[in-house]
Amino acid sequence: MANYLFRALLQQNNKVLTGLIASLLHLSPSEISSVEITNPIILGESINDKTFFLDIRVDLNQNTLINLEMQVINEHNWPERSLIYLCREFDQLSAGQSYESVKPAIQIGLLNFTLFPDHPEFYATYKLLNVKNHTIYSDKLQLSVLDLTQIHLATDEDKACHIDFWASLFKARTWEELHMLSQNNEYLKEASETVYHLTQEEKIRLQCQAREDYYRRMKGIQEKFEQLKQYKAEIKQYEAQKVQYEAQKVQYEAQKVQYEAEKKQFEAQKAQFAAEKIQSDAEIAELKQQIAALKKELEAKSRE
Repeated sequence: MANYLFRALLQQNNKVLTGLIASLLHLSPSEISSVEITNPIILGESINDKTFFLDIRVDLNQNTLINLEMQVINEHNWPERSLIYLCREFDQLSAGQSYESVKPAIQIGLLNFTLFPDHPEFYATYKLLNVKNHTIYSDKLQLSVLDLTQIHLATDEDKACHIDFWASLFKARTWEELHMLSQNNEYLKEASETVYHLTQEEKIRLQCQAREDYYRRMKGIQEKFEQLKQYKAEIKQYEAQKVQYEAQKVQYEAQKVQYEAEKKQFEAQKAQFAAEKIQSDAEIAELKQQIAALKKELEAKSRE
């Protein structure tokens, strides 16, 4: 479901908005006396700079402020973006009001991607707390993330609140899927019927198509960006390998020079050994001659 259709659905049908918020906050619908979108848009009107970000601001029971947004593409800025939404809701004091009168603020992101891939979770809630003993600093600030790609990780509590059914509804691609999901739940049935009627209105259908086209283009740009990042990483790896190769080459050249020096030293030692051998052979030959001469001299004396 495109985020434009998501907004149109919740703005068009207050009962659906009530059912969704009740599920996300683990409330009974009977606990919700009033729910009002405080930043409505004109459905079917062309998207401009003001409606480009389709977050929904909701006043619950006139005592809690909620910010909802469906994010289809990972723009890698959701933690910061959701914090800005939350702080904007919390910054509500008028002149003369006491700090204690500040209403609780809740930001809920419905994401079509996994925010923290190393820690996947279907429905996660975050609060300010002490990092040592986990004491909650204030119960007036809360962030929640519903991962539409991790429905299989829904806990028993998530299922008891039908959060997995809502996620499946937002992920549904056919009317058959919507019909199957809405059979035993009046709020989901109301949602599927409203979606059907909304998509029959040409202006709204055109805006939904425009948003889908936009996200397709964004996805294409992101894929090219990821390819570029991978290409740059490969170039960086190649450059590192090149530097390593050059270092090995320098080391090899140094070893080659050392080998040549050792070879020359060996050749010099070999030449010196050869010269010493020649000298030794000459001395031996001379000794042999001297021995032969002495032998002849002894033989001559013995004949006398």
